[in-house]
Amino acid sequence: METYGKILLIAMPAFLTLVLFEKLYGRLKGFDTVRQLDMISSLSSGVTNVTKSVLELTIVIAIYPFMLKHFAVTSIENTWIVYLLTFIILDFNGYWIHRWSHHINLFWNLHIIHHSSEEFNLACALRQSISAFFNLFTILLLPAALLGIPQQVISTIAPLHLFAQFWYHTRHIDKMGWLEKVLVTPSHHRVHHAINPEYMDKNLSQIFIIWDKLFGTFTEEKKEIPPVYGITRPARTWNPIRINFQHLWLLMKDSWRTQNWSDKFTLWFKKTGYRPADVEARFPVEKIENVYQFEKYDTKTSPLFTSWAWTQLVFLLLFISYLFGSIAAINALNTFYIYYYGAFIFIYVFALTELMDRKPLAIFWELLKCIVGGWILYTQQDWFGLSAHVNNPSWLVIGYLIFSVCSSSWFWVKHRQEDLQIKSA
Repeated sequence: METYGKILLIAMPAFLTLVLFEKLYGRLKGFDTVRQLDMISSLSSGVTNVTKSVLELTIVIAIYPFMLKHFAVTSIENTWIVYLLTFIILDFNGYWIHRWSHHINLFWNLHIIHHSSEEFNLACALRQSISAFFNLFTILLLPAALLGIPQQVISTIAPLHLFAQFWYHTRHIDKMGWLEKVLVTPSHHRVHHAINPEYMDKNLSQIFIIWDKLFGTFTEEKKEIPPVYGITRPARTWNPIRINFQHLWLLMKDSWRTQNWSDKFTLWFKKTGYRPADVEARFPVEKIENVYQFEKYDTKTSPLFTSWAWTQLVFLLLFISYLFGSIAAINALNTFYIYYYGAFIFIYVFALTELMDRKPLAIFWELLKCIVGGWILYTQQDWFGLSAHVNNPSWLVIGYLIFSVCSSSWFWVKHRQEDLQIKSA
């Protein structure tokens, strides 16, 4: 937990810098691929994902140590070849997890957030799931266990393999010559994120494109077919927490509503997008039929509100940075404090993105955020040990909470008035 937090303290500013650079580069080149609210939504999604990871809220089924102990046919030393081999095994493993996530209804819920943006940029790479509470795919590491690859090698290579998938989420890099034959490139991954029928569920590899070519899921990007991004059942929200559970909620409702008893139990594992015929007829959901003729999700905004959303994001990043840098100290105070902090972060993201969505209950979530923050300050007489670094930290946090609720309330009232005027017109 602590080690991962320290890694994130380095990785997070680096990723943020590259995301902002892409925005600036696009504006200078006259090809801006980043909408600001979409970017804030993506960055907020990244915050929820890393918070969940740091809090270790995923139950890892401890299969690998068992497989290593009982199935290893040899043991090998920790040389650079072992690390390279582990990287390749993890990439093969990742291909099949990725493929199942696209082809099985239930598993799609674990991946939908990553595809939910209707843009394609570096920020999209940070849209990662919080809906996976069980890691059942460790069994795919059987080849590594058979070779006797130590668990610490897996733990070292896994984050590197994940971070190496960041750079190709961009529209500013064209095809890359001979590298197209070996690696997943931006061109390959643009195909993967597209909802064009010609591109759907293609290019599932994570680092080495060879897996797609071996298993029949490779397609080149074609100039005459420009990729269109998003998901065929649009999310229609900036809230990453809602997006994480939209598909699961639909599956639950479909399972309850269908009169076909077989479908109640089997729809979860059928092809992604499957809905029982009787439910489809009675409860249709929005679906993009013509990818070249649909309106991207957007909300009415103003430069002032956009500035406020960015301000909230900056404060969010400050709060999360303190969490990552102080995990050990916070745990030393109280083992439950880390989860209180996580709850505050999740409510923070929910409140911000609900306001971006202009939801009627956005002010409720903002008030809840302030109440939780105030309760933490009251019970601790501090902000998770911040007094060891800053004088009178409680007043700093109180000042922020008052500033936040007052400003958000003003925008909420303004949004309500504007929406009522539109309805009455």
